[in-house]
Amino acid sequence: MNFQWTAKYKKLLAVFLLSGVLLWLFMGHNQRLYQTPIAQVEQAKTIQVNQTKDQFENRDQEVTQRLRLKLLNTKHRGKKLTVQNQYYRSMGLTQRYRTGNQVFLSQLNLKPGHHVKATISGLKRDRTLIMLLWLVTGLLVFTLGKAGGLAMLSVVINSILLIIAIEVDLKFQSWNAFAIFAGLALVFAMLSLVLVLGLNKKMIATLASTILGTSVAVLLSYLILQITNERGVYYESMQYVTQVPRPLFLAETLIGSLGAVMDESSDIVATLFELKTLDPALSFGQLFSSGRKVGRSIMGPLVNVLFLIFMADTFTSALMYLKNGNSMFYTFNMNMSLGMVQSLVSGIGIVLAVPLVSFFAASLLGRRQK
Repeated sequence: MNFQWTAKYKKLLAVFLLSGVLLWLFMGHNQRLYQTPIAQVEQAKTIQVNQTKDQFENRDQEVTQRLRLKLLNTKHRGKKLTVQNQYYRSMGLTQRYRTGNQVFLSQLNLKPGHHVKATISGLKRDRTLIMLLWLVTGLLVFTLGKAGGLAMLSVVINSILLIIAIEVDLKFQSWNAFAIFAGLALVFAMLSLVLVLGLNKKMIATLASTILGTSVAVLLSYLILQITNERGVYYESMQYVTQVPRPLFLAETLIGSLGAVMDESSDIVATLFELKTLDPALSFGQLFSSGRKVGRSIMGPLVNVLFLIFMADTFTSALMYLKNGNSMFYTFNMNMSLGMVQSLVSGIGIVLAVPLVSFFAASLLGRRQK
């Protein structure tokens, strides 16, 4: 029995590795699927380095590269051209290119004498993204089996639904964006829990506590923002937003806190169901107390993880603000204040979910005892 399982495991591993090799080769030779011109860097040479310094005494180096490119698609496929690229050593907004890189081109045109001229618009990164997705999928399937595959399936479906919701919001901008994404969050929760947990009491308890905890947290945050007239909340830091920022911010907060509350709720429910299986004589009060203890043990780390995720998203822009002579207070207001508000709202949801999920799970399990 053990030998058969090992042989099956080795076969799956071989198929997985072979699929990775095929994906790697395909993503390196899929240029004809793109309408945008793509070229490969055959030679990269540094021709000039200049020292730079701004008014805030920030020092950097501006490097000029001469790149020899070979076109990989379009009607000019196979033709070679030479372009220049300027980048800074800090590479905050610029990119250094190396031999073997594939790049997107813009303003491609064929001059008299068959001299091709173009401008580099960016690096082709699809191979990196696909290989990371392949690795994550493999780890989920090999470590969690069917549950890992279902979890990955829920991520794919949720991503498709998110894209559809964004398209709907962009098409009907007169609608309430918060209503669109609130409905999307409900679908996210139901779909994810059904795929991962199945249609059972675990799913019902987790879904009920997730929806109630997240809804109360967002409602409380909305009331607080109304009472305080949103002082200290700088929506202008939401750059490039072409809609009313408040509904989008609330929608972003709702979806962000939903995942954390769902994670916590599923952990508590799974623990209580396991305890009930080991000791069917446990009463409602004992299960409720156990759920609260589990919640207290995971609540702190979960809030901190969420806080770090929100803050890390603004870390690079905050450094740029500080490097350009802005105070810490102004930098925080313009970069991190919204992330802090989202962390606090999510923290409220996490705290509220502990007694809620403990109550729902204990109530459902209590009916099973004689």
